Amino acid sequence: MIKIKRASDCSESEITPETIYQQRRKFMKASSVWGTGLLLGGWGTYLNASVDVSSYKKSVITLDDKLTDFKDASRYNNFYEFGTGKDDPVKNAQEFNTDNWTVNISGECEKQGDFPLEALLEGVDIEERVYRLRCVEAWSMVIPWLGVPLAEVLKQFSPTSKAKYVAFKTLFDPERMPGQKRSVLDWPYVEGLRIDEAMHPLSLLAVGMYGKTLPNQNGAPIRLVMPWKYGFKSIKSIVSIEFTEKQPPTTWSLSNPREYGFYSNVNPNVDHPRWSQARERRIGEFFKRDTLMFNGYADEVASLYAGMDLTKYI
Repeated sequence: MIKIKRASDCSESEITPETIYQQRRKFMKASSVWGTGLLLGGWGTYLNASVDVSSYKKSVITLDDKLTDFKDASRYNNFYEFGTGKDDPVKNAQEFNTDNWTVNISGECEKQGDFPLEALLEGVDIEERVYRLRCVEAWSMVIPWLGVPLAEVLKQFSPTSKAKYVAFKTLFDPERMPGQKRSVLDWPYVEGLRIDEAMHPLSLLAVGMYGKTLPNQNGAPIRLVMPWKYGFKSIKSIVSIEFTEKQPPTTWSLSNPREYGFYSNVNPNVDHPRWSQARERRIGEFFKRDTLMFNGYADEVASLYAGMDLTKYI
């Protein structure tokens, strides 16, 4: 069961163990100098900016599912920019410096440019949302993310009527991301959504998890979270967002179009050539469980694909 709270329902109740909250790192903002016009007009200078997640709306969206242990969620993941092994990211991303992070906004929108991360999120409340995460490799987790609705960020840039899709790009820097020194994929990693998917209320830009700032190995400092799609759609370490009129390329579709489609919605009725999608292994559990259509979010998102053959548009 998915529980979506109204703003008036958001309480201070904790959903993760108290010890995790006590360990929350408090990031100090470096000094910043602002020009006139704070929001998307004139930008000031951010030095060593990081997102402060010490204050957020708790339990805005929750589940009855048991949370995945933080140790597992932060140590078992795919982030090929830091290596192809499940434990490579946590080993290789510790020195990844995300200071002075900017995101380029371009394409079919009225407001464009390079925006400091904190300024990008200015005026939008950070929320705690518990989502299922389903990997195409048939394993899954349940993670309490901290983030902002993607739509609230995108609307600030006033996309035009030509904006039919939203394209995302990961940082390309082989010195900081050693996995990019190998031609495992065509770098940089790129992803895309239809504009109505991007504007859906469940779509999230995450800057934290488990009450803490997002760990490097999980996509710091900002990543996408699309809970009804396979995990590889939730692009990490985003440096570019572009509004496009045509469907943008996506990394895994470019790498192997026979196995990966543009939509990549969780669908237990359509198997990947190498993995059955009918069942999944929840990390931390012994027995497999049935996979849910749209990862359990069918009531919220099925209308986006009304009339589409979901065995064709994978």
